[in-house]
Amino acid sequence: MSEGDDGHTADRMADLADLILALARTISTEAHLDAQVVELTATEINVMRFIDRHPGASPTAVAAATGLQRSNLSRAVRALEEKGLVSRSVGGGDARQAQLNPTPRAEANLRRLRANWSRLLGNAGADRRNLDSALTLLAELEVGLAEG
Repeated sequence: MSEGDDGHTADRMADLADLILALARTISTEAHLDAQVVELTATEINVMRFIDRHPGASPTAVAAATGLQRSNLSRAVRALEEKGLVSRSVGGGDARQAQLNPTPRAEANLRRLRANWSRLLGNAGADRRNLDSALTLLAELEVGLAEG
C-alpha cells in the first residue's frame, strides 16, 4: 500500500485477489470438462503460456521468465513434447542452442481453450462495458507481480 491508503483499500485489494482466484478455479474446472482440451499441470500451463507468446525462446529464457529451475523446466518441456504441444529445434545453426516452439496441436488447443473461455465468460452476464478497464487492470497487475 502506498502512503495515504487505508485499511479499506487493503480490504478491497484482498477482495480482488479472492475474486481472481475464485474465477480462475471456475474457469479451469470448466476448461477440463472439454475432452478435446489437453490437460496440463500448473507448471506446464506457465511454460506453455510463455512459449505461445515467445515462439523460438530458449530454455534459459523460459526458465527465467517462469521462475523455474532448469531441472523443473526440463521436466515440463519433456511432458509438453510428449503431449505434442512443444517442439524443440536448433537455434541459429548452433546445436547447443535449443529453441522451443508451440506445435500446430498447441495452437489448436489454445484456440479451443480461448473459445471455451470466451463462451463461458460471455454467458456469465458480465457488463461488457467494463471489459477494457478490467483487462487493463489485470494486465497491470500481471506486470507488477512479474516485476516483483
